[in-house]
Amino acid sequence: MSARQSQDAWQDAGACRGPKASVFFPPPHFERKVERLARERQAKSICSSCLVKDDCLEYAVTIGEPHGIWGGMNENERREFAELFLTAS
Repeated sequence: MSARQSQDAWQDAGACRGPKASVFFPPPHFERKVERLARERQAKSICSSCLVKDDCLEYAVTIGEPHGIWGGMNENERREFAELFLTAS
């Protein structure tokens, strides 16, 4: 297994894999705020029991992922988290 494959192996264990994955990213069409909030709640609910949630969040923050729910946080929450983490270091 390559170093890249072993670094991303956590993704295979994600609770978001499979048909549920669509709720983690916005749809290709306009999404009303109430729909976005409901979709994000559903995604975050899936994240809450995920065994690799921390790895997922670390990955998204490290690469600066600009879209979707990663590690139980949306884009704005990850940005705030990263800012707090950087100022605490």
